[in-house]
Amino acid sequence: MFCYSEGLLVAFSAVVLAALALSRSATLACALSGGFYLALRLFSLEPVAPQRAQLVVQPRGNPARIAHRGGGHDAPENTLAAIRQAAENGATGVELDLEFTADGVPILMHDETVDRTTDGSGSLRDLTFADIRQFNPAAKHRLWRDYRGEKIPTLKEAVLESLHHDLIIYFDVKGHADKAVAALTQLYLEYPRLYNTSVVCSFMPDVVYKIKQADRNIITALTHRPWSFSHYGDGKPRYTVFWKHYLSMAFDVIMDWSMHNFLWHLCGVSVFLMQKNYVSQ
Repeated sequence: MFCYSEGLLVAFSAVVLAALALSRSATLACALSGGFYLALRLFSLEPVAPQRAQLVVQPRGNPARIAHRGGGHDAPENTLAAIRQAAENGATGVELDLEFTADGVPILMHDETVDRTTDGSGSLRDLTFADIRQFNPAAKHRLWRDYRGEKIPTLKEAVLESLHHDLIIYFDVKGHADKAVAALTQLYLEYPRLYNTSVVCSFMPDVVYKIKQADRNIITALTHRPWSFSHYGDGKPRYTVFWKHYLSMAFDVIMDWSMHNFLWHLCGVSVFLMQKNYVSQ
């Protein structure tokens, strides 16, 4: 609790100092920081009980072993085969990427296009579920010969497979907040076991906030990687246009500060997921 209070103190202090520097008015600085405090009090959401979150994050009291993208190294990523292989390899959980087809079907897919992982091409916003079901998600995997006949699964199919193998699920929501909220809350109602065996996480605070608003019993997490809005994971800039690149970098700085100081409190998260390269000793 000490570090949480310390984080909020830093946030309020920064608001006061910034307002003083820009306006040179103590009254305005106090009013702005007071308004910031009031907004946090009014709009912050409560996390679930720490004891319940702990059981999911550290199953049976041991460090979790989560298979990224379902376990994309040993089987085609985000497929039922990957989930089965993860369970066989001793994983305690799987991270699954949630996306949507053009006709609104929730599926497992990391990218906005099918080009990288399948033998098809095109953007998900232009492809129906019937379209993507024809593509082979094993086509470009190093072990493609072992996974002939694999299909891109629906979210529900992946959940049932994960529950069958007693795996903790980390739902990584890429965006489409309203669609994701509708799809996930329906799943939790249909399979109440998910309340104690899953976490909904996202890089996007609005996704996490809306999920928590819709169902406060869902365990949620904020995911963070510095410079994620301006650069891809491999370090390549997202934008070639000069002003877009530097505007997104400015947004990254603000997001980084917000993540560490008050967004966790506002969104009522139980878990903070940090990219491993940025975790110091």
